[in-house]
Amino acid sequence: MTAPLPPIALADRLPAIKGRVTAGAPLSAVTWFQVGGPAEVMVRPKDLEDLVTLLKGRPRDVPLLVLGVGSNLLVRDGGLDGITVRLGRGFAGMAAEAGARLRVGAAALDLNVSLAARDAGIAGLEFLRGIPGTIGGAFRTNAGAYGAELKDVLVEATVVDGQGEVHVLGPEAFHLTYRHSDFPADWIVTEAVLQGRPGVPAEIGARMDEIAAAREGSQPVRSRTGGSTFKNPPGARAWELVDAAGCRGLRRGGAVVSVQHCNFLINEGGATAADIEGLGEDVRRRVHEHSGVTLEWEIMRLGRHAGDAVQEAGR
Repeated sequence: MTAPLPPIALADRLPAIKGRVTAGAPLSAVTWFQVGGPAEVMVRPKDLEDLVTLLKGRPRDVPLLVLGVGSNLLVRDGGLDGITVRLGRGFAGMAAEAGARLRVGAAALDLNVSLAARDAGIAGLEFLRGIPGTIGGAFRTNAGAYGAELKDVLVEATVVDGQGEVHVLGPEAFHLTYRHSDFPADWIVTEAVLQGRPGVPAEIGARMDEIAAAREGSQPVRSRTGGSTFKNPPGARAWELVDAAGCRGLRRGGAVVSVQHCNFLINEGGATAADIEGLGEDVRRRVHEHSGVTLEWEIMRLGRHAGDAVQEAGR
């Protein structure tokens, strides 16, 4: 009887591209929490043509995820199955356009976008100074801060769908609401056009400095954290509910609720993703017991728990 052939590794099932393909890529080095298992395969397309080639030729029986800089993300200890796409330098361009608009690549850091807008005399994008992550990542949660959010400034975006077709879409296609969007998981945003208004660079820069100072003074920005953990419930603030439930400084393993801002979870060193997620669930339980409010996670939690055989999506 003929022995069965060994399974073909996922990396060998992908189409040839100019960019990098890495099997078993460690993710703890690229997420802000610095925890989590590896990606089965990490793909870094060189440019739009590369990305289209990947999406047209990829196996349809494996999941696909786009990873930005990992700022609002908790990767579980079992890692990510399937293809993890990370857009790099070829998707980070920025250019000012007529009418106080800024065209930006999806891999451009929000900070750098705000700086480019300032230099071009485009006001209205200062809030991006206070958001960690990339413009592409901002789409999944309609990222916002300091009185504005992505949906307020989005004109259009270029996306590549799961079949490798390129589309230019208006804001309505993404169904952006408070810390939420609703569009197919296999769409990949590659570029966006943002609308500002004419402004004076010095005044824009002064507002950005105010935002930076406020963020530094109120948030543990130099810690291993994932940003705001829970969404604000209607008519309430998540941090106040967490504080009132006695969770400030609460610990599990190497994870702790920030004393400075208790809507932030911190990896103090040696924490696992299970520690961080478990601590978040402890907080949710205590808040519900104290106030009757069920907090919703704002941080995306993805991948397999250690020991799981199949990928489990974040609840």
